[in-house]
Amino acid sequence: MEKEEDYLTISGIQHFAFCQRQWALIHIEQQWQENVLTTQGQHVHERVHDERFDETRGDLRIVRSIPIVSEKLRARGIADMVEFRRAEKRTSQTIVLDGREGSWTVCPIEYKKGKPKYDDRDIVQLCAEAMCLEEMLSVEIPIGFLYYAETRKRERIELTTDYRQRVETLYKMMHHYYDAAITPKAIYKSHCKQCSLLELCQPKLSTVGAKSAVKYIMKHIGSDEE
Repeated sequence: MEKEEDYLTISGIQHFAFCQRQWALIHIEQQWQENVLTTQGQHVHERVHDERFDETRGDLRIVRSIPIVSEKLRARGIADMVEFRRAEKRTSQTIVLDGREGSWTVCPIEYKKGKPKYDDRDIVQLCAEAMCLEEMLSVEIPIGFLYYAETRKRERIELTTDYRQRVETLYKMMHHYYDAAITPKAIYKSHCKQCSLLELCQPKLSTVGAKSAVKYIMKHIGSDEE
């Protein structure tokens, strides 16, 4: 049986998809630095995270802050919101809810600050949440939604085979780095400007400054030679 420390966080895959070094600094080296963006993100999740929230509106049941886990991915975390909608018939995409009649589909909704991203970091997190729920409930979940606070709109996401395979690949890499305590080297890219760990990471110094330092040292070592 796996130990709790053998499971990586669901939210961590979003960091890893954005920048592998950022993920390692946070989840392996336990470094973190607040900025305006991370504070906004916390406020968005504080509003939606209510473990007592369980509301039914006709054929729709809404539950917030559901603990989720996957033995296959060795991942655990919290799903911001899950909607259960009554279906006409029992299929591989429905479950039975205790104390409630009929069959119900399952749909995760992940809340994010800002607006849709240019990459898939939010999508792979949503997909990982769906994969956890599928494993826990023995159900198929074909779609999920990303809600963005800035646009105040939901983005419908089809949880394709490609996304699922990417999630599995990313978690394999994450577990490898975590088990070996590997922090990838910094590579400065345009997205570094968005990173909350920019000052701690110093990617420009790591990629450019390191080479300059080596040249400086070798130059002075050489100048002392006869």
